[in-house]
Amino acid sequence: MLRLVPSTAEDACPSQWFCGHCGSPPPNNETPAPPARVCGECGLGLLLEARADAVPKQNDPFLIVDGSLAVCALSAESERLLAVAETDVINRPVTELLTPADAEAAGAENLAAAIMWAARGEDEPRRVMVRPANVFGVRMPLRVGACGPPRAALLVLE
Repeated sequence: MLRLVPSTAEDACPSQWFCGHCGSPPPNNETPAPPARVCGECGLGLLLEARADAVPKQNDPFLIVDGSLAVCALSAESERLLAVAETDVINRPVTELLTPADAEAAGAENLAAAIMWAARGEDEPRRVMVRPANVFGVRMPLRVGACGPPRAALLVLE
């Protein structure tokens, strides 16, 4: 007996390129050629690709974190917000900058799990509450999504 089963496939979310330092898109939102992946706007960041709904706006603070939970890049807005220099935090654990802010949540594993899932390439962005590691009483929503290449997690402070 044959039966019609509805499709479980969702429409794919379009992707978008952005600078890993300033967050600006490439000119005309074009896909950059492999040797031309340095941002033409600031000249400092590598152009990365992520889901359009995960990409930071130009002035959003964001971090790029790899699968070992080490910081790979930090936007200029994040440097101001977290009062750190990018050169001081590259290859340092992200937990030196951000920690979970929800006392009722399962703890650090929620933040770490969201980063690990994104760094592995899970397409759906996740949201967690965080606070700066050296400040108490502050809660910030964090959007965690996949980006690359190379594959990493995009953490956008909202």
